[in-house]
Amino acid sequence: MTRHTVAPKGQGGRGAFHRIADAVRAAAPGDVVVIAPGTWTEAVVLDRAVVLTAEHGRGSVVLAAPPGDRPALTVDGPDCAVHGVTVWGADDGAPAIAVSPGAGLVLEDCAVEGGRVQARGPEDEESGTTALIMRRCRLERARLAGLHLAGAVRARAEDTSVTGVDGTGVVLSGTARLEAARLRLDRTTGSGIRLRGSARLRLSDSSLIGTGRAGLLLEEAAEATAGELRIESPGAAGVHVTGTARAELTDCRIRGASASGVVVQDNAVLDANGCAVADAGANGLLVTGAAQARLADCRIDRSAFSAVHLSGSATGRLTDCLVRDGAEHGVHAAGEARLELADCGIRNVAMTGVAVAEQAVATVTGCRIDEVATGIGVGSTSESRVEHTTVTGTRDIGVQVATGGTAVLTGIRITGAGAAGVVVDKGAEATVEGGSVEDCAGSGVVVWTGARSTVVDLRIDRPAKNGVFLAEGATGTFTSVEVSGSGFPALHVGTGADPVFRHCRIRDCADALGTDEGAAPELDDCTADGVPLTLGGPAAAPVAPAAPGAPPAPPAAGTRPAAAADDRDVPEESLEDLLGELNALVGLDRVKHDVGSLVKLMQTVRRREEAGLPAPPLSRHLIFAGNPGTGKTTVARLYGRLLKALGLLREGHLVEVDRTALVGEYVGHTGPKTTAAFNRALGGVLFIDEAYTLAPVGAGNDFGTEAVATLVKLMEDHRDDVVVIAAGYPGDMDRFISSNPGLSSRFGRTLLFEDYAADELVSIVEYQAAEHRYELTPTAREELTRLFEVLPRGEGFGNGRSARQMFQEMTERQAQRVAELDDPTADQLMALEVHDLPRPAVHG
Repeated sequence: MTRHTVAPKGQGGRGAFHRIADAVRAAAPGDVVVIAPGTWTEAVVLDRAVVLTAEHGRGSVVLAAPPGDRPALTVDGPDCAVHGVTVWGADDGAPAIAVSPGAGLVLEDCAVEGGRVQARGPEDEESGTTALIMRRCRLERARLAGLHLAGAVRARAEDTSVTGVDGTGVVLSGTARLEAARLRLDRTTGSGIRLRGSARLRLSDSSLIGTGRAGLLLEEAAEATAGELRIESPGAAGVHVTGTARAELTDCRIRGASASGVVVQDNAVLDANGCAVADAGANGLLVTGAAQARLADCRIDRSAFSAVHLSGSATGRLTDCLVRDGAEHGVHAAGEARLELADCGIRNVAMTGVAVAEQAVATVTGCRIDEVATGIGVGSTSESRVEHTTVTGTRDIGVQVATGGTAVLTGIRITGAGAAGVVVDKGAEATVEGGSVEDCAGSGVVVWTGARSTVVDLRIDRPAKNGVFLAEGATGTFTSVEVSGSGFPALHVGTGADPVFRHCRIRDCADALGTDEGAAPELDDCTADGVPLTLGGPAAAPVAPAAPGAPPAPPAAGTRPAAAADDRDVPEESLEDLLGELNALVGLDRVKHDVGSLVKLMQTVRRREEAGLPAPPLSRHLIFAGNPGTGKTTVARLYGRLLKALGLLREGHLVEVDRTALVGEYVGHTGPKTTAAFNRALGGVLFIDEAYTLAPVGAGNDFGTEAVATLVKLMEDHRDDVVVIAAGYPGDMDRFISSNPGLSSRFGRTLLFEDYAADELVSIVEYQAAEHRYELTPTAREELTRLFEVLPRGEGFGNGRSARQMFQEMTERQAQRVAELDDPTADQLMALEVHDLPRPAVHG
């Protein structure tokens, strides 16, 4: 390696060159050209592996392009390098440094002003590549682009800044590849970084600030991976992905976008993990066309439009994400979009937490929606599903199924709604399976004119108005619905409404039943404060609400329900009837035996107490271990009533809670929240579903441990006035019990709820069929048994829920079949045949 010196005339000693170009021409590959301080006005071409270096380091040497259209530095050879040199271009819109196809350049500690750095590669990689490496460089005051990579270029940038560009900061096109770390880009009139063609970008620990258009723009088939990227105040979207481009973002922050924070359109795909979007001028996330967006552990705060908006046939999947403080909807799906929300939180948005319109489909699982106008609004004709989701403190309705909408709500919990808990609008259809509506300012469930609803195992506590309100001409089936503490009649049925109420229980309500003239409710095994509920006698009839969710007017003066609680003595439920009700449950032989043994033991305890003898030590608290759908909640409710019948509990009511009802979101919140839930159960049973979530794996400082400690103390303080049942998967409950030393001593017995056998699942289907006036043909029963025998029992298997879903599917298929008959008979309308089973069973 030979060292060549470049210095002004009269300096540098013998052999020094007075022009950089002359020294380069004299240099052999691998030689170093050392440049003395000063400004050198010339156009230098590196056509061989030569190193240019500033003798006194960064900023001491300026290479200025002469007037014209030639770059100050052109690189035509491989393995060239420039260290510590400032390069001035002659034209802001032209290259100050140009790297030719197949050449290679390393820039270290350099500055480029008044023009761009441009590297061009061959059209395809088979013809070779161009290499560019920049370390600790500054690109400033260019026009059109600050850095432009086109074709088969392989580039890397470290600790480099691009600033003051009248155009796009960095452009990649063709098959260009750029890997950048600690890139700082600010003040561009166009986009910060733009990718076209099949360009690829890998970006880490970088920032794009004050771009005139999008911060990061991907077009055509480009791909980008970004980690720890900060985008501040872009003039359009923070990240914009179009065409068939793909973007993967990790731990990125996008703030203050003039338009939407993130836009994904056409057939593009976005994956984001651990990212945050704040203060967007439009949507936080906008997904259109046939694009896909998958977000995990992300936050979207303070959006000017809906925080998340999906349209067209777009797909959006959000897992463990948080939406806060939006000016419109939290999440809005329209067109034919498909939305999946799992374990997400939506808080303090001005409109609806989750809004589903047109033909969109939403699946909402395990989410929490707080402090919004309406919790969930479904107006789509395609069925949406909401499972194990909590809606609290809405200013208006908890869940609204709007005109023409269809929804299935499973295990939903609605508390503190400012109007009705659930509203089914005119022409809508809703199915509610399990869950609760608590402390709403209107009615618990409102079914409007021409609407239909199917409600099973729903608990409605302390509604300010009716528990269930059916407007004129409404219909539906209400099975095992409990209403307690309603301010108006628990059940109100309007003119021409013909609902069916089966096994419903009404307790501590102002009145039991209110009917308008011409109402035709059917009551089957319903009770009010333990007394059979009938249609005889006058009934209170509050005026129908003026609009869905609005509170009905007070009862007319002088009217009273037919079976008001204060007009009679309320008999206690008999132990024999309750045990008969237990034994009538499908399956659960082991559980029935265990509960029966407990009843006998407690009878003995009660008799000893009555005889003045000391009672043996006995813990009434239980662990219910079993998979979903095995009847744990049903048995827990019966257990409380059995204990009341034995005189061991004052009320015997069931209060069902989960982690969201016990665990707060900040320090000092969990204790009072757990205590409030516990106090509601005094005199009855506190049923903690999925109790193991209070002791998650690797909990650390998780607030669940505080909830467990609070429960242990309360169980001790009120050991004679409450029973606690902790339920969950068998494999997880051991971890829950071992999470606190006080739990093992208080939960002395575990009841194992085994999965239902095939014949038991068939019995559940037959029970559902009888409830709805259907009958299985013998052939259909045999085929259904075979189907349940081969049905996979993986994570999605729901035991009794799966049986109920099977029945629903059979009735839908039967309806399609019978609709093709010209004049079906009553027997044909009732029969469920083998053709009504899912096709795999028929062909299996």
